[in-house]
Amino acid sequence: MSGIHHFVPVLHRGDAVGRHTMRLRDATRARGYHSEIFVDTVDPDTAADTVPVLSYAGEAQAGDVAVYQFATASAMAPWLAGRAETLVVNYHNVTPPELMAPWDNHLALGQLRAQGDLRLLAPRTALAVADSAYNEAHLAAAGFAATAVISPSAALDATVAGHAGRPAHAPPHRGTHWLAVGRVSPNKALESTIAALAVARAHGDGEAWLEVIGKPATDSYVTALHRYVAELGLADVVQFAGHAEDATVEAAYATADVLVVTSEHEGFCVPVVEAMAAGVPVVAFDAGAVPEVLGGAGVLVSGKDAYALAAAITALLRDAPRRDRAVAAGRERLSALRLETAADRFVDLLVPLAGVAATSP
Repeated sequence: MSGIHHFVPVLHRGDAVGRHTMRLRDATRARGYHSEIFVDTVDPDTAADTVPVLSYAGEAQAGDVAVYQFATASAMAPWLAGRAETLVVNYHNVTPPELMAPWDNHLALGQLRAQGDLRLLAPRTALAVADSAYNEAHLAAAGFAATAVISPSAALDATVAGHAGRPAHAPPHRGTHWLAVGRVSPNKALESTIAALAVARAHGDGEAWLEVIGKPATDSYVTALHRYVAELGLADVVQFAGHAEDATVEAAYATADVLVVTSEHEGFCVPVVEAMAAGVPVVAFDAGAVPEVLGGAGVLVSGKDAYALAAAITALLRDAPRRDRAVAAGRERLSALRLETAADRFVDLLVPLAGVAATSP
C-alpha cells in the first residue's frame, strides 16, 4: 500500500519543526495511511520515531507522497528532487544569508545553499505549503506554482494555557519579567531587546529583567551578546537559559510579564502563539511574519528604536486594562489561527495526492 511519508534532515523533539513533523505523522496515521519519518541524521532522542532515509528506496511504493520539511540546506533536497514520488514541500523559512554572514560565514553559505535547494525543488513539487502568507510569497518568488498556507502544528501543548498566571517556578528577580524565546541567532536581533531593557531600567522600570531561552545558533553572536550585556552593566539582570525542555519554557511563560520579539526576520514565530496561549502580552518589532501572526493582538513598534520599544513595553505593563485587552485579543487571535486542527487540515491537502486509498484507522 502506498504511504504518505515525512522527510526531515534531523528530527529534534524540542523544536518547532520537530513537533510539527511528529504531529503530521500522527495525523497521517490516524487517517489510515502508512506514514514514517525519514531522516538523514538520527538524533538519539528521537531514534524510536525515525527511519534512516537511505532505507526508503527499498520500502517505497507506487503512489507514495513524500512530504519534505524545508528549513535548512540538506542533501535530502536534491535526492528527493531526483525521485519519482509525488513531492510536497512544507516550507518553514530560510533566514537571509546576509543576516548570518557578519557572524558565521559557514552558516551564511548554508543559507545560500538552502535558497538554491528551494529553487531546485520548485519544478518537481506538486504542492508547497507555507506556514504564513509571508513565507508563501517566498515560495512564489522561488517558482512554486501550487501553494497553500496552514499555520504550523508546532506550538507547545495546550497545557501551556493552564500554567498562565500560576507561579510554576520562582523567578530570580522581583521586577518586571521580560521574556525572549527562540534560537539565539543574529536574525533575532536580541541586542535590540537588551538595549531596550537598559533604557527601561534607566527610565522608570529599574527592576526589569530579561530571561532569554533558546539554543545558540553561532558562538560568535552569543559571545558578542554577553559582552554587550556586560558593557551595559546588565550581567545580573539578563539570564541566558540556553536550550530548555518544554516544561521549563512553560514555567517561564507562567511568570513572564511580556514576550519581547525584536527579530529582523521571522517566517512565523511560534513563541508569539505560545505567549498568546499563556496569557502573556506580546510587544514586537513590525517585521517579517510577526504582524501577520499577531493579527492586531499585540503591540508593534516600527523601526529598530530601543527607546520606542522600552516605552511601548513600560506603557503596556503600567496600564492594567490595556494589558488585559491585549491578553484577551491574543486568545481570540489564537482561536482564529486554529492551531489545534492544523495537522488535520494539512493532511486534508495530502490525501488527494496519495495513490491508494487508506485502510481504516
